[in-house]
Amino acid sequence: MTKLESLQHELIELYKNNTREISIQDTPLMLHHRNQAFKNFQQLGIPTRKTEAYKYTNLEQYLIGEEYDYELAPMNFEANLDDIFHCDIPELATHIALVLNGFYYKHNRAVNLPEGVILCGLAEAAKKYPELIDKHYGKYANTSSESLTALSGMFAQDGVFLYVPKNKIIETPIQIINVGYSFKNLRINRRNLIIAEENSQVSVLFCDHTLCGKSFITNSLTEIYAGPNARIEFNRMQNQNSHSSHISNTYIHQEAASQVTSNTLSLHGGMIRNNIYVKLDGEHASNNTYGLFLADGNQHMSTFTDIHHAKPHCTSTQLVKGILDANATGSFNGRIMVDKGAIKTEAYQRNNNILISPNARMNTKPQLVIYNDDVKCSHGATIGQMDENALFYLRTRGIGYNEARHLLMYAFANEVISAIKLDALRERSIDMVDRRLNGELGACENCKMNYN
Repeated sequence: MTKLESLQHELIELYKNNTREISIQDTPLMLHHRNQAFKNFQQLGIPTRKTEAYKYTNLEQYLIGEEYDYELAPMNFEANLDDIFHCDIPELATHIALVLNGFYYKHNRAVNLPEGVILCGLAEAAKKYPELIDKHYGKYANTSSESLTALSGMFAQDGVFLYVPKNKIIETPIQIINVGYSFKNLRINRRNLIIAEENSQVSVLFCDHTLCGKSFITNSLTEIYAGPNARIEFNRMQNQNSHSSHISNTYIHQEAASQVTSNTLSLHGGMIRNNIYVKLDGEHASNNTYGLFLADGNQHMSTFTDIHHAKPHCTSTQLVKGILDANATGSFNGRIMVDKGAIKTEAYQRNNNILISPNARMNTKPQLVIYNDDVKCSHGATIGQMDENALFYLRTRGIGYNEARHLLMYAFANEVISAIKLDALRERSIDMVDRRLNGELGACENCKMNYN
């Protein structure tokens, strides 16, 4: 038995021995999905490097090696939110909620949301709004072929539930702070459900952090539903310690004329793997998927995208950029799928990477799968070093070597950052990337506990 098979056996036994405690707050439909995820995980197992999508992400290296505990109930932790965390983006007023080790923090401050809008824990939503849960929960995530989605689906008990009713526009962004904080190494599973109904509009910011020096393995599952003509901006900022691994599985389902933009900024972490699945399931829907990662040391950053055009006249744009230094490794595996009936599709994909050191490694694999002729699609990928001509030009203008090098890297990264629509968040991201490129940023500066 391999190490991954041993881990799989351990997880299966853990689930069997704690099924009642894990599922105690489920609706019947949630329990059905959980049990189905368990069956699927038993059959699929944990991906190895023989699995094409994980060919360049060695999960055994990151998931095995240390002793990890599991938190099967909310941590008994009470403190003023302001005493442990300050992740407010300057000049960006947000509705803030904290998720601690996968559980919605019970002492979250009440937020003043527009009438009809719901923001609470997923477990709480299952009790209070079972009709909304049953309508959308498990409808978009794929546990039948994605084993890590199945793993999160069988273990996750709580997370965030956000509901924006028809015609409602939320002016103030929703900021969810996902925190790992423990006195022991921990495996975390959490699940989120975001629903934006017809003609609604919302901006969401996920901040993923670790607030201590312990190791965390986080496997998150997020389902996002954009109703007809809905507008969603989904931002994710990842800044965790170097001992931690984070796998995020995000499923976005879009109805007709909906618009969804996702921005993922991966600043720090031992291993970060972002799996993004989009289904454009209504005519004239559009999706923008942007990502930027900065890796150094022995970090590994990986992005997997699957953009599925299921209906005609839809558009999608992907742009993922990476900067890798020292012994860092990265991978991009992106696919565009266009169904036979999805005529007049416009789909564009680009992945660009810069290797700063000779030991850094990057693998990229863009893919197009098209079943009709009436489309405009393109893909492209580059892996290269710093532009020596541009560097020389800047130096001839009196700019020092390090500053010139920094300016070029910043210019490279700015194409992704500029896609963030929220002005204050974009400016904050510029500052964090700037500091990260200078090697100054180990964790969000507003955290009182900074650990690498």
